[in-house]
Amino acid sequence: QVQLVESGGGLVQPGGSLRLSCAASGFTFSAYVSWYRQAPGKERELVARITSDVSRNYADSVKGRFTISTDNAKKTVYLQMNSLKSEDTAVYFCNAKRPGIWGYDYWGQGTQVTVSA
Repeated sequence: QVQLVESGGGLVQPGGSLRLSCAASGFTFSAYVSWYRQAPGKERELVARITSDVSRNYADSVKGRFTISTDNAKKTVYLQMNSLKSEDTAVYFCNAKRPGIWGYDYWGQGTQVTVSA
């Protein structure tokens, strides 16, 4: 069964840190994996992406604060979030995608991150 399971969300004070995890089962990451987030009343936005050649891209709003990484042996992708701000509050989703006729597009269920004093 194909699954992406996020974990690591929670409540943190401004300036704090969290590390999100996205664990894959039933398939292997082979193209790119992304973290998206969606705040109440807003559209889902791309936060960070890592490709199979370990190229990384970040939204301007998180550059220098967030880091995406992978552990292929554990089939897990991480999002290290530092210097968190209230505007980072959102549900964070993991997405694994491979384009093409043999492609796939999988989403996790999301994990809530709340940054508040």
